[in-house]
Amino acid sequence: MFAKLTKSVTFPALMLVLANILAFGLLFMFGMSQLEAIYIIFGTLALFIIMYSLILYFKLGDKYIMLISAMLVTFGIIMLTRIDPHFASLQIGWVAISIGGFFGAYFIYKAVKIWKNIWWVYIAATIVLFIITMIFGIEINGARRWIRIGNFTMQPLELMRIMLVMFLACYYSGHFKSNLSRIPGIGKFLNKIPAKYYAMLGVYVFIGSLIMQREWGTSLLLFGIYMLMIFVFEPDWKLLALNAGIAVAGAMLGYMNLFHIQTRFAAWVDPWADVARGGFQITQSLFAISAGGYFGTGIGNGAPTHIPEVHSDFIFAAICEELGIFGGVAVILLFFLLCYRCFKIAIQTKDTFNKAVAFGIAAGYGLQTFIIIGGVINFIPLTGITLPFVSYGGSSMVVSFAALGIVQAISSGNSRERRVAP
Repeated sequence: MFAKLTKSVTFPALMLVLANILAFGLLFMFGMSQLEAIYIIFGTLALFIIMYSLILYFKLGDKYIMLISAMLVTFGIIMLTRIDPHFASLQIGWVAISIGGFFGAYFIYKAVKIWKNIWWVYIAATIVLFIITMIFGIEINGARRWIRIGNFTMQPLELMRIMLVMFLACYYSGHFKSNLSRIPGIGKFLNKIPAKYYAMLGVYVFIGSLIMQREWGTSLLLFGIYMLMIFVFEPDWKLLALNAGIAVAGAMLGYMNLFHIQTRFAAWVDPWADVARGGFQITQSLFAISAGGYFGTGIGNGAPTHIPEVHSDFIFAAICEELGIFGGVAVILLFFLLCYRCFKIAIQTKDTFNKAVAFGIAAGYGLQTFIIIGGVINFIPLTGITLPFVSYGGSSMVVSFAALGIVQAISSGNSRERRVAP
């Protein structure tokens, strides 16, 4: 029995090691210098082996969500190494910081017991982040969401994904309404209005702060999380219809007033009409995916650098070009597995707040993947958000791993519940 258990635990980790060695071996054959190959191979492997060993040794919960995310990071670093080894080296540094964020989020989430009672903190933090970004932020590609620190840029509002989920979890666990009723003087009056409308107002504070910075992609992501959580935790069709109507009206206003949205919509409808300008990115992406076919051109044999922002927004097109449609499908299946494990953790937990948090984070991973891959293949208009765990980006990687650390903490609680169950 011990041998069987050991095999079940080590086999996925062994597959991760073999995938890294095989992929970076191909990169070495492609022409990387030996020093670059050694640094990137062993840097990537060492980080995840240490992380996986700590989870196993200290019994920190689910053993698989970290391995799935590690495989996704491996896909990203492989392609970043192919595109520009400098990006890959920087990404390894961000992954190291993100692993610290993973364990930090894990222990902080477990140590603090008042998450479900401080819904107002999530709103206040969002407003503070919005003000900081508006004052000190820089505008890139029509959106003002970055802050430059030295040679690096970061997106403080990446944290909004986690805060929105925590805010909604407060509402669905019942603590939102109970706290409203305690407000001196007006508590009884506020209690007469259904709490779902206060929650809706809070959600639009999150979304509105993004729209004011012309960040429509992340706004769509947060709105999608909200709609899915309504559907699962509060199947209120009138509320769903109301929010859908507001979303349609907001999208129309944005289209009529913002040139970069008009450009992206026109490129989605007919990217070939203006290949040299508005449709250049998406047409190059479609050319790359088409050139890859089912099995890909092979690592090092494609031309992914022809696509602007290929290291961030369009890294999925690069994967499809050199690893083929099957390589792209493998990435999508890994995201399916990650969401499945997170949904399973949400189903198994008995605490409603933790259930909502795990579900919201899983929904965020799934929706973000759909939005960016849908844009890259021209299924939906391009939004400019990153592919979690795969695209180059510091703040996105740190927040993605921090969110995963929260789910890991919830899974650890589930494990204890099963151990003490009669």
